[in-house]
Formats: sequence, structure tokens, C-alpha cells
Amino acid sequence: MNFQLDFFEDKIEFFEASSIKSLEKQIAAQIEENSAILLSVHSVSHQMLINENGQLYFSAVVHFKRKK
Repeated sequence: MNFQLDFFEDKIEFFEASSIKSLEKQIAAQIEENSAILLSVHSVSHQMLINENGQLYFSAVVHFKRKK
């Protein structure tokens, strides 16, 4: 019986929310979940948009890499 483990090297995830607090909660939850599969945050990119109605819209891209 041959048993082989394959690990994720990289993982990129996208998040969106109507408030910065909600976006932070989503990212924090995913960081904790990805930590269990030995991934840590490599970089974060975020943006804020105000639509024509004046509503705020937040988005983020988080790049996870395998812990070494």
C-alpha cells in the first residue's frame, strides 16, 4: 500500500462585503481555516468602491502560501 500526501503550495481567495468589519471577519475566519492545512498569509490586496447611490463596497484578495 502506497500512501502519498500532496500539499497546496499556493491558494488565492477573494472576499467581498458591504462593511469593513464584515470583510475583516471573513478574512480572519479563512486565515484560521487555512492555518489548519498549513497555509499562511503571503499578501493581501484590498479595494473600496462607492457606487452611484453612495453605498460602500469592500473587496479583498488574499494570497496564502504553504508554511515552510
